[in-house]
Amino acid sequence: MANLTLAIDDALLKQAREAALQQNTSVNALVRDFLERYVDAKSRRLEALARFEQIAASASSASDQPWSRDSLHERR
Repeated sequence: MANLTLAIDDALLKQAREAALQQNTSVNALVRDFLERYVDAKSRRLEALARFEQIAASASSASDQPWSRDSLHERR
């Protein structure tokens, strides 16, 4: 496991230590958990975007006229 040195505002570090103490964990564990969730969420967003682009590319719908506000709200 690699070590990482961070520069953190003193007040923020104090708050992080208090939060870690309340959760019976360490600031190190809080940072590691945050980074894991951040990386996971980012990769899930990228996967979802790739799936969306794949679906959009395979869609066969198209409009032969430009849309207007009135035509979008027209009731049939």
